[in-house]
Amino acid sequence: MSWALRFLGVGNAAAAPRLGSASAVIERDGRPLLMIDCGQEALDAYRRQYDALPDAVYITHVHMDHVGGLERLFFGTWFDPQRRGRVRLYVPAKVVPHLQARIADYPGVLAEGGANWWDAFQLIPVSRGFWHEGQWFGVFPVRHHLPDSAWGLRLRGSMVWTGDTRPIPEMLAEHAGAGEIVAHDCGLQGNPSHSGIEELEREYPPGLMARCVLYHYGSEGEAAALRQRGHRVAEPGELLVLAEPQPGEPAP
Repeated sequence: MSWALRFLGVGNAAAAPRLGSASAVIERDGRPLLMIDCGQEALDAYRRQYDALPDAVYITHVHMDHVGGLERLFFGTWFDPQRRGRVRLYVPAKVVPHLQARIADYPGVLAEGGANWWDAFQLIPVSRGFWHEGQWFGVFPVRHHLPDSAWGLRLRGSMVWTGDTRPIPEMLAEHAGAGEIVAHDCGLQGNPSHSGIEELEREYPPGLMARCVLYHYGSEGEAAALRQRGHRVAEPGELLVLAEPQPGEPAP
């Protein structure tokens, strides 16, 4: 069985029109298994790559460059009787109210009426993690704006996706301690919501930095500067081969 991570987009919100909104797809045996986040540009990239709409999406948080494609996914799902109510949205339980307020609560989701936004989807709130097609995916909170408003994703022994975050050494010590590749938010300069490269170099040991693949940067120039510092930087469309995840749900 083969596993891979495909970056659909690698840019921050300002760079999304050029670099794509930060998103990826976990592939198993060459098939898309799980989309991570669904910004507007990411949904376009998904359709170009797979000639289809996603059947399962994990949402890290509800900034629009990460969920702006969900409205189009609603329409593409609701009007297809074979998909309606079957597209899985895995959402951290503490993020569900934010998603409800930002997207799902608009009155009259269809001009003709008769539908709720959630009718198109199968909502699965998650806390420690979730099962999807026989595989356990762990989740954990990261540092992005308010506490518990953004969450990362882990395939034990295979990969970690931090989502948008400040440095999280304590979380990665627990959730990236089995040799995982770590797809990490990083630009040249940090801010109260995102990591800068000097912060990661200061906070993370060299062995962890060597496993990081950086995304969510601001330009091609930033990417070049990050590479000049000796770091691996993701590109739109790049496919990373992953180790096979360790099986089973970890003990609480």
